[in-house]
Amino acid sequence: MKIAHSWHSPLRPLPRQVWSEQPATWQAAKPHLIHSALKRATARPSGNWFVLAAGRHLPPGRPLGRTVAGEEIVAWRTPTGQVVAGPGACPHLGAPLGKSRVVGGELVCHWHGLRLAPNGGPGWSPLPVHDDGVLVWVRLDQEDAEPGTPLPAVPQRPPRAQAVEAVTVLEGACEAEDIIANRLDPWHGSWFHPYAFTHLTVLEEPDPASGDRFLVRVAYRLGGRAAVPVVAEFTAPGPRTVVMRILQGEGAGSSVETHATPITAPNDQRPRTAVIEAVIATSARTGFGAARAAAPLLRPFMRRAATRLWRDDMAYAERRWQLRSNGRLPGM
Repeated sequence: MKIAHSWHSPLRPLPRQVWSEQPATWQAAKPHLIHSALKRATARPSGNWFVLAAGRHLPPGRPLGRTVAGEEIVAWRTPTGQVVAGPGACPHLGAPLGKSRVVGGELVCHWHGLRLAPNGGPGWSPLPVHDDGVLVWVRLDQEDAEPGTPLPAVPQRPPRAQAVEAVTVLEGACEAEDIIANRLDPWHGSWFHPYAFTHLTVLEEPDPASGDRFLVRVAYRLGGRAAVPVVAEFTAPGPRTVVMRILQGEGAGSSVETHATPITAPNDQRPRTAVIEAVIATSARTGFGAARAAAPLLRPFMRRAATRLWRDDMAYAERRWQLRSNGRLPGM
């Protein structure tokens, strides 16, 4: 579907949209449509891969401890850049390996000095792990899980040499499906985030017969009446991932990957989930080369913007879980 628009400047002085006077979206945001899109997304295979962390959060010489689906995980990077991941409890007496030390590419337990090499150690075997250049993934082949795949299904991205990426991580009291459901409801954007979005219109809803995406026209606020209009698509390539990709307008080709990584074990009565969101920004404009050169200065601002949005969206996801866990979620 081609959207005919011509935006010569990225900034548009859009008419002021009073929050309470904008077009209501509740009739378009049909609960059954969101639930059916979520059901299709969560039924897709994952290959048992979970996003563990941002690659930049795993520098050489320092281990990282995380809990994924109730499993304690430790990861570290060797001097050659190789990422190693495995069980996060020392097989000797259970020390938290995420607080140990990396020496010469090996993990040395800080309790009794047990050394774990990238290929394993006494009572300890590494887990399949993949570093895609932006995110680090770990594969957990749990009992009754689906068949594992050699590599995760990494979403298509702009070339790294032509992009600036930033990764934001937040946690909340909900399950992964509540995070994905939030992303599969684009209608809430300009109502729930009026400081960030305006003039939002859903142009295309998911059609299981011909595809499964939302197509959205929206303008990103930059202050006052100034905004940047774009056309973007939302797709769910896996059960714990939603990708937003800008198709037209400033930053065409840029993408936002929202990954929901469960922290607690399945069916935990008090679930917690981590949102690991990667923003990969690109632009065909000549000046974007300077932006890439200033990437270390830009990343904090990119993370701050994503964090502000996700504080709101996490409240949405947590509320959804509360209602769902009590059998009170409308439309279900």
